[in-house]
Amino acid sequence: LETQADQRSSIMASMTERIEAARVEVDNLKAEIDAIRGKKQDKTMAEVSGAKSLKTIRKPPSQTKLRRTLKGHFGKVYAMHWAGDSQTLVSASQDGKLIIWNGYTTNKLQAIPLRSSWVMTCAFEQTNGQLVACGGLDNLCSIYHLNPQGPQSAPRATRELSAHDGYLSCCRFVDEGHIATSSGDSTCILWDVHTGEAIKTFAEHTGDVMSLAISPTNQDIFVSGSVDATAKIWDIRTGRSVQTHVGHESDINSVSFFPEGNAFGTGSDDSTCRMFDLRCYSEVNKFGHDKILCGITSVAFSKSGRLLFAGYDDFNAYAWDTLGSGNMHCFQLPQAHDNRVSCLGVNDKGDALCTGSWDALLKIWA
Repeated sequence: LETQADQRSSIMASMTERIEAARVEVDNLKAEIDAIRGKKQDKTMAEVSGAKSLKTIRKPPSQTKLRRTLKGHFGKVYAMHWAGDSQTLVSASQDGKLIIWNGYTTNKLQAIPLRSSWVMTCAFEQTNGQLVACGGLDNLCSIYHLNPQGPQSAPRATRELSAHDGYLSCCRFVDEGHIATSSGDSTCILWDVHTGEAIKTFAEHTGDVMSLAISPTNQDIFVSGSVDATAKIWDIRTGRSVQTHVGHESDINSVSFFPEGNAFGTGSDDSTCRMFDLRCYSEVNKFGHDKILCGITSVAFSKSGRLLFAGYDDFNAYAWDTLGSGNMHCFQLPQAHDNRVSCLGVNDKGDALCTGSWDALLKIWA
């Protein structure tokens, strides 16, 4: 018995030594990576762009103005998403309805009553514009086929995607046959819209996944932002993350791809937005101010990528110059909303920004 006990003790000691050696090795590798990144970050974005002549940014109140106000919801607006035609958009509200809008005329094209009013996200299919999706605290992603004839009858969900064990925080169509969802169960799932089956599950985050965005240049790539304060780049083909970006000090609530697909922006509860580049695997800019103390709910890039728009808990929406120092916002939307700005998005043409708020309104700026 003593011999067996000695053997076990020896094995345990050996394993402890190996674990400690592995930890040291990991720490050394992290230090080497940080050193290499530090050498590459020899200049700030402002220093690099300062040597070039840049175009003047259109600012309020003379150029960028409030053009339309969409009234129709009777509860907090939680989410919105533009269609591929850059004129139609969908919004989701606490009043238990999805509304399809014509952003130019402000007409309501269709209202879809939801089985659950606790909706957190909505999405428009971008190619044909005949599908919308939504989800929330019901843990489901509901797909609706829009009636091309108009609002004669309220459509029923053509498909309800069920596999998540937590609330649905975000959904985005990859194409007409596939949709990606993120959830409070710390996973993302890729679905087949036609069969309703989960194709792949992406499970490497250690906290609720709050947002995702599909790459505009490669549909096999998407980015996710999580409560674990990291953003991960995923390859749909392998089902694994290929990059993990750190830097935020609190929950990441929103992610958005740069128009060229080589970078992405994030918005966090730590009161900052950040821009990460996939090529250098690093943060390339940080946007924040000492007087901005609240969290960011949503982010979106302008068509050129020069501006990063962000919606805030303090009822404001700011535009940040991605080529600037990041210490001061480029401009603020005047009197944006009377409550939390919960969502925003730039249309595909890049000529309009829509903001949605807990004040039950959506506003279009151009």
